[in-house]
Amino acid sequence: MDLICLLLRLTYYVLIIWIILSYVVAFGRLPWGHPVRRVYDAIASVVNPVLMPIRRALPPLRMGGMALDLSPLVLFFGILLLQSIIC
Repeated sequence: MDLICLLLRLTYYVLIIWIILSYVVAFGRLPWGHPVRRVYDAIASVVNPVLMPIRRALPPLRMGGMALDLSPLVLFFGILLLQSIIC
């Protein structure tokens, strides 16, 4: 039980770091070889397979010329729900 709680907590923190880094990468216009970009890409390779089923079920909301992806928010609340039930 403690291992599951630890994995949920780690997933929670990795998701928060990935969200913050996505803004840094998007608005900082970092080159491909930048260390922050490499960390973001490494985390994205772990997070994106988890988010893909959520993205298929809940497509991004179109708002004019942009889209709002709610899948990280759904995963975030799903992790919090599982933590409150299991831990």
